[in-house]
Amino acid sequence: MRTTSNPVFRNLPKQEGGGYASFGSATAGATQATQQFGQPQYSPTDPWARPTTERSMTIDDVVTKTGITLGVLAVSALISYVLVTMNTGLAAPFVIGGGLIGLVLVLVATFGRKMDNPAIVLGYAIAEGFFLGALSFMFTDITFGGTGGSTLIAQAVLGTFGVFFGMLVVYRTGAIRVTPRLTRMIVGALVGVLILALGNIIAGFFIDGGLGLRDGGPLAIIFSLVCIGIAAFSFLLDFDSADQLIRAQAPEKAAWGVALGLTVTLVWLYVEILRLLSYFQND
Repeated sequence: MRTTSNPVFRNLPKQEGGGYASFGSATAGATQATQQFGQPQYSPTDPWARPTTERSMTIDDVVTKTGITLGVLAVSALISYVLVTMNTGLAAPFVIGGGLIGLVLVLVATFGRKMDNPAIVLGYAIAEGFFLGALSFMFTDITFGGTGGSTLIAQAVLGTFGVFFGMLVVYRTGAIRVTPRLTRMIVGALVGVLILALGNIIAGFFIDGGLGLRDGGPLAIIFSLVCIGIAAFSFLLDFDSADQLIRAQAPEKAAWGVALGLTVTLVWLYVEILRLLSYFQND
């Protein structure tokens, strides 16, 4: 059984048969799961259990729900950016407040098993939108020591979606297959990065610049590149988890959980790309 580095996807129900599938082969996957196990993979006691009349999730549901979530995030980010340009004093509250609210909503969705709740997913999108809009302004405006302006933001957005669609092509073509070994490597790398980032924050209280992972120097550039690489490979695990849900005939509402998981990874990737680009601007 493969898992994912994304905590949201890790608490979604898994297909018990495993196996590889191209993202988007919902019909064939559902048929295979039904033939192999004799019935849909959701028992009445499963929190994802659905009446037999409820429609199963398809790739169209994933695309639609993810598009809605990203659209809400983009609109709220634009609103946040405009408000901060009018009053720079709002930047810090938006970054701190949006980030904390987004984190709380992800924890509620993950551990409260409410990944299929559209209110929580869209609430996360709004909170993270305000976080990203204000953070983007702080990274790119001279008021906060940043440079590059809207051009740098556009580059980060293009880079983020370029990586996303690139990894989608890699997954669909099978150029890199999602295996248990690959999963363990990515999860291990993610844990290592989180420990280093936390250590850098703690060290920053005692040493100027901490461990040097976020000061714009050569080590910081390498660290950001590693984070971008891990985020990119995490998409493969996310796509595979979504595929397993489609194969196992998860209910249509489960697509909201997939949208949340993909958005979490996209937000992390965007922040790391924006940070990396800002290093070169400062040079």
